[in-house]
Amino acid sequence: KYKKKSASKSRLSITSNGSVPITIQKVGAAAGEPEESKLSEEEKALMRQEFEAGLLEAGLQIERDKERSKGIGFIRLHIPWPILSREAELQKIKVAVKKPFKKCFGSVSQILHEEWANYGVMYKYQPVDLIRKYFGEQIGLYFAWLGVYTQLLIPPSVLGIIVFLYGIFTVDTNVPSQETCNHNLNITMCPLCDAVCDYWHLSTVCSLARASYLFDNGATVLFAIFMSLWAACFLEHWKRRQMCLKHTWDLTSLEDEEDELRPEYEEALQEKKAKIKAKSKKQVFNYFNKYFNCTKSLFLVIAYLVHSVRTTDKESSTLPFYKKKNCQIRRLFSIVMLFNFFFLLPVCVQIFVTFSAVFGVVVYRICMLSVWSMNPDPEAKASVRMTVTTTGIILNMLVVLVLEEVYGAIAVWLTELELPKTEEEFEERLIFKSFFLKSMNAFAPIFYVAFFKGRFAGRPGDYVYVFGDYRMEECAPPGCLIELCIQLSMIMLGKQLIQNNVFEILIPTIQEQKGMKREEDEENEAEERRPKQQYHKDFALEPFEGVSPEYMEMIIQYGFVSLFVASFPLAPAFALLNNVIEIRLDASKFVTEIRRPDAVRCKDIGIWYNILCGISKFSVITNAFVISFTSEFVPKMVYKYMYSVNGTMSGFTEHSLSYFNVSNFPPGTAPSTTLITGVTMCRYKDYRDPPWSADPYTFSKEYWSVLAARLAFVIFFQVSK
Repeated sequence: KYKKKSASKSRLSITSNGSVPITIQKVGAAAGEPEESKLSEEEKALMRQEFEAGLLEAGLQIERDKERSKGIGFIRLHIPWPILSREAELQKIKVAVKKPFKKCFGSVSQILHEEWANYGVMYKYQPVDLIRKYFGEQIGLYFAWLGVYTQLLIPPSVLGIIVFLYGIFTVDTNVPSQETCNHNLNITMCPLCDAVCDYWHLSTVCSLARASYLFDNGATVLFAIFMSLWAACFLEHWKRRQMCLKHTWDLTSLEDEEDELRPEYEEALQEKKAKIKAKSKKQVFNYFNKYFNCTKSLFLVIAYLVHSVRTTDKESSTLPFYKKKNCQIRRLFSIVMLFNFFFLLPVCVQIFVTFSAVFGVVVYRICMLSVWSMNPDPEAKASVRMTVTTTGIILNMLVVLVLEEVYGAIAVWLTELELPKTEEEFEERLIFKSFFLKSMNAFAPIFYVAFFKGRFAGRPGDYVYVFGDYRMEECAPPGCLIELCIQLSMIMLGKQLIQNNVFEILIPTIQEQKGMKREEDEENEAEERRPKQQYHKDFALEPFEGVSPEYMEMIIQYGFVSLFVASFPLAPAFALLNNVIEIRLDASKFVTEIRRPDAVRCKDIGIWYNILCGISKFSVITNAFVISFTSEFVPKMVYKYMYSVNGTMSGFTEHSLSYFNVSNFPPGTAPSTTLITGVTMCRYKDYRDPPWSADPYTFSKEYWSVLAARLAFVIFFQVSK
């Protein structure tokens, strides 16, 4: 940045190999620097002079603008062909033998813009080799992986649509849905909340039962098994593709270079050395930051106090040898455990915040269920469950989006506290923390609905309460799978749509328009006007922030596709549609919206592959438990082959509902006013003995047989994988 005003016109001059003396100009901090440099202007000028002299000595050519009145000045470097050939030989890079000529169809960036960053070429394969040539191996591998992932989403997308269509075509022949919708059965269900909620008929959830069957049928089980095998095939296919690219791009002989130390680490190291010289040996470890030092002192004191109370010096002197050893081991173990606890305290706080947000939405649903049940309108009462569920899911989605941005900043802060030695260590630790926090944030509401909702609600007359007055929420009679499906689809689609359209398109477009308007105002005020060169336009682009945010978005999506696909078979199809647009969106962003990044050579996608392997293995467990404990597949099979009289599903709805005598309601919990008169028995979803049995309201034999079948299915699913 020029600070000295001058009325001279801007001209170009070439400085080649020191033939023209260098004119040192007083410059300020580079544009976009977050902090002011501590160096003086004279020191900056001297450093720039030494740096440019080294470039000239190496054989580079310097082209500079003469001093301008104001604004940004550019110094351009030109590397002659002999210098390029020499450096290529030193770095063992394969290049053409002869000097290349410019092709007639334009530059590489123009080709990428026409053949890659264009929505009209969605049906074409990506020019991966050209991407690698222009952006480097790191970005080339990312788009190659994204292309393989998107391509392999086609088979599960087609199969998921077939499973969904199978549910549509067979829903009219599904016996449990027909029994739920049958008004003649006149099944009266117990109230959804205490006092203000009324009895209700099972037929009012007819549409919910039919919608649940679309995703909870026999074909869904086969689809879940297929997706587990697909995840393994996807990883193996990518390994094969990656090896081919390594051979094609000459990465097989790429050696792991020793990374340079991070400036923050070097600064801390220098401070440590200075403190060692200034202080005695007893204060060597005082270089730790205040947080680390305080927590360490705290848990050491606690560990010492705990064990000094348990075993005094006098008592320990009389103990046998092996007991002394056990005591020492216990002390050491306690110190290590307390150390880990306090060091991981920030992460524990984030986990607590995430589950608090989930619990807050649960409390919201419980409270709103009671409030909206007071509505005297019968139609409003009939749809109260769906209204509460939908609003709760939307609230969950908004909380997930907000906390994701917060957790990204917290992951950076935690990684900086650790002070990693190299940039590679810093990036790996940051990726792991970001994935852990963001995945926990995205999947926590889904895990709650899949495995916890309705499990600890209790039964009529003996419900579980939170805050003393509010009953824990229950699943609808068709099961929690349809709610899990809605929750997954809303978070997955909402997250993708909002991130793609708002954060990646709308906000950058608004910022770009503001920047263009600001530049136009500056140009109008300027005395001199000259056409902008391409390097002016490139400098005005957004800086490159790395490929980790792009990987993170796709890895979280992969988790949605693989972990809970048994509840939402259309997830691969929506992911495929999103990725087809995402590839061209990212391509347009890399070519036209951000500065061209420095090329980074790497052999693979790094820690992301390990994360993919972990998700794939964990998805087998989650899908097995979703089918066994969340869906109605196992109870239906148990009824059909063990309790059905004629070997069909006829009577399953009656079999899956238990009886409760309304006279056994505790005082103040029965409906205060009711529109359904003459109710002596109400029904609820569970397998318990009826009130007229010898041991009423205890788990029946059907409950234990269903539980055994569910556990057996989980084991079978794991063995088959």
